Amino acid sequence: MFDSITGSIRNAVNKIRHKDDAASLKKAVTELKKSLLKSDVHHKTTKELAAAVELETKKNGIGQDSFLNALKDELTKLLTTEGNQGFVFSNTPPTTILMTGLQGSGKTTTTGKLANYLKQRKKKVLVAAADLQRLAAVEQLKQIAAQVEVDIYFDDNEKDPVQIAIKAQEKAKAEHYDVLLVDTAGRLAIDEELMTQLDYVKQAVKPDEIFYVADSLTGHDATKTATTFKEKIGIDGVILSKYDGDTKGGVALSIAHQVGVPLRFIGIGEKMPDLEVFIPDRIVSRLMGAGDIEGLAEKTSAVIDEKKAKEVTKKIKKGEFNFNDFLDQLSMMSKLGSMKSIIGMIPGLSAMAGPLKDMDFENSDEIKRIKALIGSMTPKEREQPSLMNASRKKRIAKGSGLTEMQINKILKQFKNASKMAKKLSSKGGMKGLQNMMSQMGPGGMPKIPR
Repeated sequence: MFDSITGSIRNAVNKIRHKDDAASLKKAVTELKKSLLKSDVHHKTTKELAAAVELETKKNGIGQDSFLNALKDELTKLLTTEGNQGFVFSNTPPTTILMTGLQGSGKTTTTGKLANYLKQRKKKVLVAAADLQRLAAVEQLKQIAAQVEVDIYFDDNEKDPVQIAIKAQEKAKAEHYDVLLVDTAGRLAIDEELMTQLDYVKQAVKPDEIFYVADSLTGHDATKTATTFKEKIGIDGVILSKYDGDTKGGVALSIAHQVGVPLRFIGIGEKMPDLEVFIPDRIVSRLMGAGDIEGLAEKTSAVIDEKKAKEVTKKIKKGEFNFNDFLDQLSMMSKLGSMKSIIGMIPGLSAMAGPLKDMDFENSDEIKRIKALIGSMTPKEREQPSLMNASRKKRIAKGSGLTEMQINKILKQFKNASKMAKKLSSKGGMKGLQNMMSQMGPGGMPKIPR
């Protein structure tokens, strides 16, 4: 998701070929400015960043390392503004958050993503359907709440969003919820009626924080509308939605600097787990192509059962990985979100994130076929893939709707995957992981050698 900006940085650095070469620094700074503007970074932000990087590089001696260090420091300053980072819990639960934004910005979906993020971290979450402006908003939030398995407060007979918010907060307090997320109304544009309604809700429930959901696809307009919301209603943080669809990505660099409130989360895909906390120094690390191991560790620890992971590791080392284990791992991967975002967090693998953007562990045709095959197996066959013989394959083909040729292909892929995992677990290291990723096919299974 930061491919364009990371590429811009790489191009700028390559302009500096010799130490103490002032002319090459000028070229690098010019390249940086052009690339950032092309990536949709605000012109004022670009100008200030480039000037600061040039000055700092000269001070420390012109060279690639000093340029990179200066850029890293200035990007961190740029993305850091006064306020909280990530999600901050109130000392007296429930932590009440007003979710605000224009209609079509992805506010209701983002409310569900944030609820899912908190639930994964073992928090008891209640969402309140207080967006009575858009006809489908309440129904949409009901479906999302059911999908992520969190509770929802709604009242189909109530016409006043203030009353919805008040009653939801009463329920959250009485039933000891950790967090209450109030999905408020949006409009197609900012108007007085919208701001008045939001202000009434704000006064009624006295939220701990107000989040503004900005559509990253609107570019600089996202910055302008966030600024207006800040002035009229007051906001404590911005969540950028649809960031996976923004190929330029520059709005993420501009928004905190221009609005003066921290960017708290970014939406990086369509699935519920595709919400990522925005912490400046981690994001800068990714922009510089160094990955984000800390963020990856936090993301995986929220969804991985440590005991189960150890059991699977033992089985892999012994070569006993079976189809039940495969289904468990598939379920875990789906909770982590998009493959592209995970790869982008691993140092040295960010360049592979582009080709993996369309990999979907749940919905690819290949995974659907594998699930159909496993669904037609007996419990014993799932536990012992080696049992598969011609008659068993024939039976499974009838039950799964697959051809015997497709079944043979999947079984061969699975065997190769088990061997590869065993080899990787014994060798370890990032090199082994890179080799494994390079051999993966479109469905996340190894390619079959010709």
